[in-house]
Amino acid sequence: MAKDKKLVEQITSMEEDFAQWYTDVVLKADLIDYTSVKGCMVIKPAGYAIWELIERQLDARFKETGVENVYLPMFIPESLLQKEKDHVEGFAPEVAWVTHGGLNELQERLCVRPTSETLFCDFYKNEIESYRDLPKVYNQWCSVVRWEKETRPFLRSREFLWQEGHTAHATAKEAEERTIQMLNVYADFCEEVLAIPVVRGQKTEKEKFAGAKATYTIEALMHDGKALQSGTSHNFGDGFAKAFGIQYTSKDNKLEYVHQTSWGMTTRLIGAIIMVHGDNSGLVLPPKVAPVQVMIVPVMQKKEGVLEKAAELKDKLSAYRVKVDDSDKNPGWKFAEQEMRGIPLRVEIGPRDIEANKALVVRRDTGDKQEVSLDEIESVIGQLLETMQQDMYNKALAHREANTHTAVNWDEFTDIIEKKQGFIKAMWCGETECEEAIKDETGASTRCMPFTQEKLADTCVHCGRPAKKMVYFGRAY
Repeated sequence: MAKDKKLVEQITSMEEDFAQWYTDVVLKADLIDYTSVKGCMVIKPAGYAIWELIERQLDARFKETGVENVYLPMFIPESLLQKEKDHVEGFAPEVAWVTHGGLNELQERLCVRPTSETLFCDFYKNEIESYRDLPKVYNQWCSVVRWEKETRPFLRSREFLWQEGHTAHATAKEAEERTIQMLNVYADFCEEVLAIPVVRGQKTEKEKFAGAKATYTIEALMHDGKALQSGTSHNFGDGFAKAFGIQYTSKDNKLEYVHQTSWGMTTRLIGAIIMVHGDNSGLVLPPKVAPVQVMIVPVMQKKEGVLEKAAELKDKLSAYRVKVDDSDKNPGWKFAEQEMRGIPLRVEIGPRDIEANKALVVRRDTGDKQEVSLDEIESVIGQLLETMQQDMYNKALAHREANTHTAVNWDEFTDIIEKKQGFIKAMWCGETECEEAIKDETGASTRCMPFTQEKLADTCVHCGRPAKKMVYFGRAY
């Protein structure tokens, strides 16, 4: 058992150093490895399998709303990027440039895709001619490059995986409806699949996406009380269309500009899963995104019939993502390793269990153990996975609620920031200078103006001027 303990001791306690705990988990759970390119990571099989499950389930939800997948190039000519002024200014500090092709200097620099608005606009201007061509509801799964100064695995890396939806519509109303629709797809996905509760709302003018008319966001609260932007949906209005000349002939035979949207989610979601659900033994994966939902551990596996029974049990549980750990490691090590990897359910079976026609089932999230008849194990496993998924969401929601505070004046706001963690709900005047002052003085940024507004006071929490919006504030990743 000394070796088993040593495996867990390799993880720094989250109470001692949350940032180091996070790094330890992503490495010890074998999710990533570092590379010779600073800020870029290898996503190993255990980590990529989580992304595949996210991609598969999110993509299915997209397609239910009429989305079609496409793929556009990763290179953007500099002249194309320059066409939308606000957009290029917003991304300029993070852009990586290609200046040579082989040994020859390029006539025009190429930007390595940080996002694909300009590419889609260039494509749409030739693709769209008539109202009959609308709407265009496209998405692509790809990687993007943003030259971040400070990086952290999954949360902020120089190259990361994501999906980016780009749609074109005949009217402003249709574009706004699609923008909100996709935000709700994201929110439902986070809550139903990742077991992460989110706050839905609109970004302030300062925090919105470069070039957007409006940006909507879902914000989640991590275990350490910091916020994480977990998905965004942008309404571009007709600004990009005018910059790129994307027009269509309406039913009235008039030339009109299209209205566009863009929306995205990234591998940052894996970081959110770790920081919302993980504990000091490692990962705790929600069953719906666990690459292995059930791990069968044969105890005293060299005894006659034990491995055969484990294989038989695996076949019986084939409705789930199930594996047998028949390695030659001792059971205690296997238990610790599977806890580290966050496998939702562990099924232990040995000679005595076989004789009694039962197995021991252990939940990763609570550690609860129960003996289950082999005749009933298939239905019990299904029930436990459903219960665990819901319990993990409820626990995360309770944590968010316990760490969401209200401030009606500046003394309350600063007292909460200094002594507590989490979201702060407060009234705001709507002025960017006030928003910037709050962040400069406390490190707390505006996370969103929630769709569900409350009137907490008549005046702004910071400047005392008449309040316009209730805002969620918080320190964030």
